[in-house]
Order: sequence, then C-alpha cells, then structure tokens
Amino acid sequence: MLKVEKTNNQYLLLPENSQLDIHHKWFNVQYWRDQNAIVTSKQGRAAAWFVKYHGDQVAVLKHYWRGGLIGKLLSDQYLYTGLENTRVFQEFKLLSALDALNLPVPKPIAANVEVRFGIYRADIMTEAITGAKSLCEKLQQQALSIHELTSVGIAIAQFHRKGVYHDDLNINNILFDQAGKVYLIDFDKGNIRPPEKEWQQSNLDRLKRSFKKEAGKWPTFFFTEEDWQTLVDAYQNNVSTN
Repeated sequence: MLKVEKTNNQYLLLPENSQLDIHHKWFNVQYWRDQNAIVTSKQGRAAAWFVKYHGDQVAVLKHYWRGGLIGKLLSDQYLYTGLENTRVFQEFKLLSALDALNLPVPKPIAANVEVRFGIYRADIMTEAITGAKSLCEKLQQQALSIHELTSVGIAIAQFHRKGVYHDDLNINNILFDQAGKVYLIDFDKGNIRPPEKEWQQSNLDRLKRSFKKEAGKWPTFFFTEEDWQTLVDAYQNNVSTN
C-alpha cells in the first residue's frame, strides 16, 4: 500500500511507513542547488541527480522522459487517465512491493505527479546505492571474477523466482554496491506475473543483447561467451522454485 497526498494539481506518493516530511519542492533540482545538496549527477536522456536529503543520506532524483520519436514532440508529457494508471505510480508501487519482499532494489522514498489540462509530468526519488557501479562500467575496466558473474546470475534468478518481470534488463540497470552486492534498478513498465520460462528467457535474451551492444561502444570491454555461460549457469541453478 502507498500513501497519497494531494495538493491542488499535484500528488505526492509515499511508502506506507514513511516518516519523512517530504514536500513537492523536493522534486525541483533548483531546490537542491539552493541547499548546496547536490552530490553529483548522471546526464543523458534519463538524467539522475544525487542529493543529500536527510543528514548525510543520499537520494537519486529522476524525472520521467519519453523516448523514441514521440519523445521528440512531447518530451516529458503523458496523457493523464487516473493516478493509478501513471507510469510513476506503477513503478513506485512495484518498487515498494519488491522492497517489502527484501529483493535487492533501491528503497523508494517518494514520487511526484503533476497534472495540468489532462497531461501529467512525474518524478521519482529513491535511496542511492552506496558506491554503486553499473555492470557496464565495471566491464569497461576489467573482467568480472567468477564470483561476480555468479552473483549477477543468482540475483536475476532471485527476481524471476518471485515472478518479477523487468522490462529493460540490461547491463546499465544492474549495479554492484561497494560490498559487491548486486542490485537491479529502473522498474518502469515492470510488473509481477506468474513465473514462466517464456518471459524469463526473453529477459535473458535482452540482457545478452545489451552485452553485445555495449561491447561495440567502448574501446575496452571485458566480456566473453564463457563469461556469459558462467552467468547463465548460475541463473539456471537458482531460478527453479522446486
């Protein structure tokens, strides 16, 4: 369950047990600039801002942007057909459910939906993963150990056993924290469904394509077919619910 607070044309989404005093201004990057609280940022189409929000705790703030051809016209505008139909509500609800299942995901902090003239814009805020480095970033520097490859396979299997479908499973959405624990991020358009080999294999196929895609982008990229097989073996050994 989520808590929903409405002020004029804005909705604030919170985890049911949230004790934080959160305001809509938290979703304005300029607010954090004024507080001198921006730690760093990752730019690109899906920009993310890392901000100190509660003492020394760091959160990740992301705005929802459209991709593809329609994104060139509407950028961040979505048709509003009800709060529960918004992409941010669906992702925040899913993330809260996954956190309750103790799956390795960023803890949800809050989300924001602003509605005007039948159109909405949205933002989401989650806890930053300490010392996070994406699988893609690691592979540009060195080959993964057998333990790291196995950890990735086991983590994906953990989600699949619970019926968690990730709509964009790629090596930029798989993170290692500073202790080497594996997390999955970015559950936009994801859901929980009955575990079935067809969609699970589709997830793995998408992941493998992302290895090949990123390998073609970087001057150095340490990943082999043997590495893939190690990852898949770990996945297959752990995905069964029997």
